[in-house]
Amino acid sequence: MGFILAAAGSAVGLGNIWKFPYLAGENGGAAFVLIYLLCILILGLPIMIAEIVIGRHTEKNPVGAFRTIGGGRWVIVGYMGVMTGFLIMTYYSVVGGWTMGYMIKSLSGTISSISSTRMSEDIFSAFIQDPLQMLAYHSLFISATVFIVYRGISNGIEKWTTILMPILFIIILILIARSVTLPGAAKGLSFYLMPDFSKITTKVIIEALGQCFFSLSLGMGAMITYGSYLSRKEKILSSALQIVFLDTLAAFLVGLAIFPALFAVGMTPEKGPGLTFNVLPVVFSKMPYGSVFSTLFFMLLFIAALTSSISLVQVVVSYATDEWGWSRRKAALSTGAAILLLGIPAALSFGAMKDVKIFLGNTYFDFMDKVTTIYMLPIGGLLIAICLGWKYGLNNTMHELDPDTNNVLLERIWALSIKYIAPLLLVAIIGYFGIYSMVK
Repeated sequence: MGFILAAAGSAVGLGNIWKFPYLAGENGGAAFVLIYLLCILILGLPIMIAEIVIGRHTEKNPVGAFRTIGGGRWVIVGYMGVMTGFLIMTYYSVVGGWTMGYMIKSLSGTISSISSTRMSEDIFSAFIQDPLQMLAYHSLFISATVFIVYRGISNGIEKWTTILMPILFIIILILIARSVTLPGAAKGLSFYLMPDFSKITTKVIIEALGQCFFSLSLGMGAMITYGSYLSRKEKILSSALQIVFLDTLAAFLVGLAIFPALFAVGMTPEKGPGLTFNVLPVVFSKMPYGSVFSTLFFMLLFIAALTSSISLVQVVVSYATDEWGWSRRKAALSTGAAILLLGIPAALSFGAMKDVKIFLGNTYFDFMDKVTTIYMLPIGGLLIAICLGWKYGLNNTMHELDPDTNNVLLERIWALSIKYIAPLLLVAIIGYFGIYSMVK
């Protein structure tokens, strides 16, 4: 259970609670949700299983794992995973800091005083442009992450995620109960649950593929690292199914909490990335006991961000302890300090350094986001599938898949996905994001 909740905590993060709703809002609501669920089954689950298989088979960090199954140049895939997780943390921690800031704003009553989207946007803009607040919350978020990772696997990661994940789902359910009972919520439920098939376009399919991949924390070595700690007596197929189910359930339930509330207060869902911090405060301000529900929501967002950041830092710490022989204390504190320093430009990208452009007109924050999510994550996932499916060979790892179940059909479907289906879909994702998104 500790493994499942820790791995699910890695997957359930800002991608589920911040990104999934705004992508659904931009891409037809239920139409996007339907395609997303199909992508989870076709792409997400097979890659998830593959990463856990690699981790338990080798019992090593990503670098050691690919040195074992690929050798030679394939070790680069492991290094890419470690580096990807580290680089993501340099800006992910900034958004994690935003969640802490908005928890405090909710508690202080600032959110409940918001009367319009314009006012909400002004408050958010002033917040992210304040260098002292950005650096303070960035530092606090990193400190919380490092503290838990420093405590180790059983006393740190497993213990805290076992506590935090149930709390996360309890808060979501409370918000849903309030949202669906608001007058006018039925329109939001229809938008989110009744698919309009005319809304399904190539863009919707590609966006759903990308969100599936990113939301499950694939391609960054996190699941390989967690898999390396998995007992031999545990079943990988059932564990992976539960992790994917919890991750998908979290995203779906958050949408169920957000869209009825949006429609209930007369707003439209096509608000883009600003949906959470710019629009939801207005929704909460118009709800009875809005400050209470606002505090609960941003507490939820903070928990989700924290459980994901724990896994990202753990990948780097695992590498340092295994490959360099560092103690967990030294690895955790050094990693945290490095992220803290390299994250400063990201924290200042909306204020003091907003006019500093480093590549194709991008701020440091945007550049790091695009490099990791558009290129490094999907390329990592593609290379994982190719290395396991073609270089090392599935026959060498098939024994890791719950041999006592004798589910030959499921094993064959997984093998087909890893060798052919997943690589083709990942090439499509890389092509779309690489060619079009950077241009945009």
